[in-house]
Amino acid sequence: MALGVNSFYNIMQQAFQHIHNSLSGIYDDSEIRNISFLLLEKLTGFSRTQLLTNKSTIFSFEQRQEFEGFVEKLKKNTPIQYVLGETEFYGLRFAVDESVLIPRPETEELVEWIKNDCKNSASLQILDVGTGSGCIAVSLKNELPFVEITAFDVSENTLETARKNAEQNDLQVDFQQIDILQENRFSQKWDIIVSNPPYIPEKERMNMQKNVREHEPSIALFVPDETPLLFYEKIAQFAQNHLTDNGKLYFEIHFDAGKSVMNLLRSLNFKNIELRKDLSGNDRMVRAEI
Repeated sequence: MALGVNSFYNIMQQAFQHIHNSLSGIYDDSEIRNISFLLLEKLTGFSRTQLLTNKSTIFSFEQRQEFEGFVEKLKKNTPIQYVLGETEFYGLRFAVDESVLIPRPETEELVEWIKNDCKNSASLQILDVGTGSGCIAVSLKNELPFVEITAFDVSENTLETARKNAEQNDLQVDFQQIDILQENRFSQKWDIIVSNPPYIPEKERMNMQKNVREHEPSIALFVPDETPLLFYEKIAQFAQNHLTDNGKLYFEIHFDAGKSVMNLLRSLNFKNIELRKDLSGNDRMVRAEI
């Protein structure tokens, strides 16, 4: 649909209003405002400040078509990160699609913890289990260029996205297709093993936001109700045999699983177990030593 120049007057302002009208009732006003900025930044290449100071910018026909496509996807509860095909994590840009979990701010806190623990080390071997988009592995490699990082995931499609993210950030990570729930024998040992595994019980699925449960990969989110610590147990057992002396294991955890994960690690003879809260005050991270 081609529009004349006059009908494009104040089109930027009209675009903000159109997004609000289209998404009202699906997202709250603060989410809609943030989505609007992200969408229009992607569409125009403007910064947030430029969007606010260029409200009479005229869109091209191609931009209008792309804009309408974005809005239609958002109306179907597609997360904005999937609509745009990218997101930011720990200061880097990551490609995301429905084969990978969208990186969360609390996972940045896990990266920060590991970075601070390792910043004075000369060289280290780190393994990221269930790497997804590669956000943990790639971010750690960026922050700690002296480390060698291996990353496992069960899905080849997921690993394709993770490899893309390492390449576009010009960082080297050794990605491998491995199912950690199967018996795996490696001669290699790592100084650190980190994982943000699936940890949400199936019974919580319907309580989650619709855009999460309908679009993000279930394999990266949910665990059976009867075995909520399935991945923690398997990864901790793997770590028993594949951590170096005094090596460290880091987990991101469900907010109400702190005590259970700590008890599991104690039963497997880990030591110096520490539980940390995220910035929202929820139990979120555990560190332990072999």
